Amino acid sequence: MNIYINKRKYKIVIMAIAVVISIVSLAYSNYLVEKLSEQERQRVELYAEATRRFAQTTNMNEDLTFVSEVITKNENIPVILTDENDSIISHKNLNEERAKNKDYLNKRFQEMKENHEPVIIDILNGKIQRKVYYDDSTLLNMLFWFPFVQLGVFSVFVFMAYMAFSSSRRAEQNRVWVGMSKETAHQLGTPISSLIAWVELMKVEMKCNDYAEEMSQDLKRLETIVERFSKVGAQPLLKQTSLTSSLNEAIEYMKRRTSNRISITFNTNGFENAVIPLNKALFSWVIENVIKNSVDAITGEGKIQVDILDEKKHIAVDITDNGKGIPRTKHKSVFQPGITSKQRGWGLGLSLAKRIINEYHRGNIFVKWSEPEKGTTIRILLNR
Repeated sequence: MNIYINKRKYKIVIMAIAVVISIVSLAYSNYLVEKLSEQERQRVELYAEATRRFAQTTNMNEDLTFVSEVITKNENIPVILTDENDSIISHKNLNEERAKNKDYLNKRFQEMKENHEPVIIDILNGKIQRKVYYDDSTLLNMLFWFPFVQLGVFSVFVFMAYMAFSSSRRAEQNRVWVGMSKETAHQLGTPISSLIAWVELMKVEMKCNDYAEEMSQDLKRLETIVERFSKVGAQPLLKQTSLTSSLNEAIEYMKRRTSNRISITFNTNGFENAVIPLNKALFSWVIENVIKNSVDAITGEGKIQVDILDEKKHIAVDITDNGKGIPRTKHKSVFQPGITSKQRGWGLGLSLAKRIINEYHRGNIFVKWSEPEKGTTIRILLNR
């Protein structure tokens, strides 16, 4: 059972590791983007310096090969050259067809103006001034979005792996439930049949009718338990059943087996004739399990109240006690296998109840309210 108890801890650890990996990946990618951005700024400044030298040269014999190469080899950084009044003079590495449209060119100019400070070119000792506006290269933009794409793909992969693992685990749990239930029903069936025959023999030959009648009642109870286990191992049939009658039988059964110091009351609230699709044997098992947990939560005197309530498309059954309550952090985990506060408990009662209500009856069971030392309300939602 430890794997179920520690499952939440494992999830937290895995999530923490995933967050750390994400933060490290984003931080390192951001570092690379900043470095590449600095290099592109230096390349634009070199481009500007080359443009300045080319513009103010007066010596036709001066070798301008290097300057020319700097200007022409900028093939990936979009740049726009303007005068001191920001009037566009020329541009480079923009979409040539779209750049013919002034609206597009002005839009790209505004984007560059917002994204980066321009590189100033002073020509002829400042008599003429030019500005070089630039934007991030395609490579830099791709590098910026790469970690997000990487994390997205990684997240999808982890999600799919988790869903596959969860589905496999649920299927394995289902096989365990089915196998355990069928084996239990089978092992109990044979001795119960034998005991029934012996009880009938006692009635006929030994004239022990009083004792035999009590034993018959207990055997009927065992037969009900066998029926429940056999139905847990298969898809049970739901029939239109009186909700009030089913609840009343389960409550009366628990009253006979509960201390007189604990009172159990039942309020139908006008739903005396409510008929809904139920598997009576399994639904009674749920009610008995929930009430038994309420009894165990009460120290000394106490009370348990069962109410039928209207919840629009559903009928709600609320079971409220004034016991020790359930911590808020355990409102969901109490329905997991192995979660119990009792020293000798297996922690299967509420887990079995959730399976019966959620999977077989297509309803829901959850902790509606609980406060430490004040009590708990377990709500069961059933389809009309």
